[in-house]
Amino acid sequence: MRKKTVADLDPETLRGRTALVRADLNVPLEHGVVADDKRIRASLPTLRLLTDAGARVVLLSHLGRPKGVVRPEMSLRPVAERLDELIDAPVGFVSDTVGPDARAAVDALEPGAVLVLENTRFLPGETADDPELAAALAGMGDLFVNDVFGAAHRAHASNAGLAAAMRARGKEAVAGLLVDREMEFLGRALANPARPFIAVLGGAKISGKIDVIEALLPKVDQLLIGGAMANTFFGALSLETGASLVEDDRVDTARELLVRAG
Repeated sequence: MRKKTVADLDPETLRGRTALVRADLNVPLEHGVVADDKRIRASLPTLRLLTDAGARVVLLSHLGRPKGVVRPEMSLRPVAERLDELIDAPVGFVSDTVGPDARAAVDALEPGAVLVLENTRFLPGETADDPELAAALAGMGDLFVNDVFGAAHRAHASNAGLAAAMRARGKEAVAGLLVDREMEFLGRALANPARPFIAVLGGAKISGKIDVIEALLPKVDQLLIGGAMANTFFGALSLETGASLVEDDRVDTARELLVRAG
């Protein structure tokens, strides 16, 4: 499962290059302040490697589910402010993602500095994996670093779409240090797991986890489903779920998975 990572790049070639980094900065906010910065801290090794090498780091992330509209309470500004406290590098923020303000801020970025762009999900093309949005993002960077392991399975413009757009332009797309570490752990667990091998999956919806569930079923001894996603399986078992979230259009899929699991 080894992929080329940012650590495989020659540090001398990074100075002055604009690195587009897709991170998972989807953190809880309370009264406009970051309430839990674990995900920000998890991104620091990749960011420090790049800033120490003199790269110009442009940071992309989503926050919450604004559904393609601007919602000020889901702005990444508080995240940028917290990152500025955690990393020994200048951190800026721009309330734009691919428009003229974002491009101007990227052009003005100094080597060794970080610029946080506004919430990618403020743009309706993000979750639709809009190729035009991906191309616009790719046009702002020289290198793409995907460090968003928790959302790497999503075909969104700022991860899968951006990687494809960068490669189409002859630019590099590599994994970040967080993704590399998680893939190493996952690879070891799947290649030679200790028995009994029990996997635990959570989340709100099974629609984004079907491929993972299908891949795990033949390998695990037990698969435990938690979170709101479990409600869809309860529905497949004809159990009451009250007003809880259920993906009605996925109940049949959940039923088929239960049959396959035995």
